[in-house]
Amino acid sequence: MTTNDLDWKSLIVDLKKQWGSMWKERLEDKLRAEGIAAEDYPQLFVEKGLIVTATRDFRPPTFAEIVKKHVPDPEKYMPPDPSVGGWGKFVQTSIAGKNRTSNSRRLKDLKKSKEKTKCGQPKKGGRGWLHK
Repeated sequence: MTTNDLDWKSLIVDLKKQWGSMWKERLEDKLRAEGIAAEDYPQLFVEKGLIVTATRDFRPPTFAEIVKKHVPDPEKYMPPDPSVGGWGKFVQTSIAGKNRTSNSRRLKDLKKSKEKTKCGQPKKGGRGWLHK
């Protein structure tokens, strides 16, 4: 790794800290159902009093957009968006095929069904749980 990469990573760590504090310290306006930034965050491009969350037709700022404004190649330093998929999705689709898990489940179900065929003495002489 070069020193430039370490500088970008430390910048992203600082941005994450500010991002977390912005969400923790926001003011909640219960009357208007909004979240308002309590302080100025110049690196996040958020000013004091800016609406951060709202109920309808509102798109809050995303951390990925902020990093894209600061870092020239953000894909190198940040994991992909969960909707696109990351390592977990790759493992599910490529390595751990669905057929392997479903076949093992079927074998377990067959073993359980064979074990269940053996029944014990019926309760109350076969009359159920009635107390008469």
